[in-house]
This record gives sequence, C-alpha cells and structure tokens, in this order.
Amino acid sequence: MQSEVQFAGFGGQGVMLMGQILAQAAMHEGHEVVWIPSYGPEMRGGTAYCTVVISDRPIGSPIIRNPQHLVAMNRPSLEKFAPTVKKGGVVFVNASIIPIGSGRSDVDELRVPIMELAKEVGNAKAANIVALAAFVARSRIVSFEALTAAVKDKFAEKAKLIPLNLKALDAGRKAAARD
Repeated sequence: MQSEVQFAGFGGQGVMLMGQILAQAAMHEGHEVVWIPSYGPEMRGGTAYCTVVISDRPIGSPIIRNPQHLVAMNRPSLEKFAPTVKKGGVVFVNASIIPIGSGRSDVDELRVPIMELAKEVGNAKAANIVALAAFVARSRIVSFEALTAAVKDKFAEKAKLIPLNLKALDAGRKAAARD
C-alpha cells in the first residue's frame, strides 16, 4: 500500500521539517520512503512544499499529482492543493490563519488552531509539530510511537527542545481527537 502527503505553506512555517519527521517516522516502521522538497523563490515568506511518499514496497515514482493527504499551513496552499487530494484523504487546515475550509465533502477535513495550541505549550514555533501530530493522529499514516521517536531523533542535537516538542505532539493529538 502507498500513501502520499503534500505539506505546503509559507517558507519559515516548518513545512520541510514536518515532511522530514514524517519520513523518519515511516522509516522507523520499516517502510520505503521518499521525501521531495520544493522551494519558492524566497526562503522566508515564499511558498514551500514537500511531498512524502510512504510505501510497503519500492516506490516506482516519487512524483505525485494527486496525493492522498494534504497539510495546508496557509490559504494559498489550501486553495492550490486541496482540489488535487484523492477522495477519502485527510485535508489538514491551519485554522489559526486560514478562515476557510477545503470546500470538499469527500475528504476528512481537520481544522486545528495550531498557533494558539503551540503558544499554550510554550512556544509558537512549535506550531508545525502540533500540526504534524494532529495530522498523524487523524490519518494514522504512521504510529504515534514512531512519530514520537522521529521527533526525539530530529531534535537529539538540541535536546533542550525535546520536552517542548513532546508537549506539542500531545497537544496536536488531543486536537485531532476533539475535532
């Protein structure tokens, strides 16, 4: 079985990091994984997106036109990519800055105010981890244990950030359960 996730937003929102952590979590579980980044012309404030392909067998092509899931961190990304998501997929919407929904009734839309939740756990910069946790909790694309292990691995060199990010994971998981 193969799953594809498109992460998209402004540069500086942690879109690439979300994709890297999801890819690492999938590798923890023994899956085949491809992570493909794409940057806009500016590093901060420009568009950024990445695609993560997870499979239980070798991946034939990493290029995906219609991903199974979308994590939209800003409105332009939601408007551009939501129409391409496969029926039945999860569309995550950053409700902190996106006032609209996907306009789709054939997907599982998850709206979470990630900025507010990140501030509650101690740092607004953890919003991307809140978003990733909520998406994983809803989609079950990887186990939450694998996601937690991947976060610990990613922040191992900055160990003081691990407790904050574990709180962000918990906040995201709880937000997905409430929605």
